[in-house]
Amino acid sequence: MKNLVAYFSASGVTRDVASKLNSLVGGDLFEIVPEEKYSSEDLDWTNNESRSSIEMNDSNSRPKISSKIADISQYDRIFIGYPVWWYTFPRIINTFLEEYNFSDKEIVPFCTSGSSGIGSASNDMAKIVPDAKVLEGIRLSKSSSDEEIKAWLETL
Repeated sequence: MKNLVAYFSASGVTRDVASKLNSLVGGDLFEIVPEEKYSSEDLDWTNNESRSSIEMNDSNSRPKISSKIADISQYDRIFIGYPVWWYTFPRIINTFLEEYNFSDKEIVPFCTSGSSGIGSASNDMAKIVPDAKVLEGIRLSKSSSDEEIKAWLETL
């Protein structure tokens, strides 16, 4: 099974967790980079006028991604990582999911958060990519151990 670990990271935490996960699954690593990078002001969730607040309050928002995966068909299982924004995944994950054909792929969400869980991410992703098999995801953190991640991987 060929794995891809694709992730969006606003602060670097999800990047670090994605790298750790990728070292355990032996896949390819792909960063979902927005065309327009997020500033600290953009990420201020306490400001209703911040870019992230505006995007998350608009279900049709689709931030553009700066690069593409050349051949998604080569992957069997795709891990998708993101920080939790407003109890779900950031809109750029919608952009990513809508950009490729995930038919017959396994999608495995993972999120990073100080306290929020993964919530309904698996169900929400399954609605976007109905021809994929979306597996149950997990919330991880910088302190997640290799053993914890391996134990989760064995349940997939």
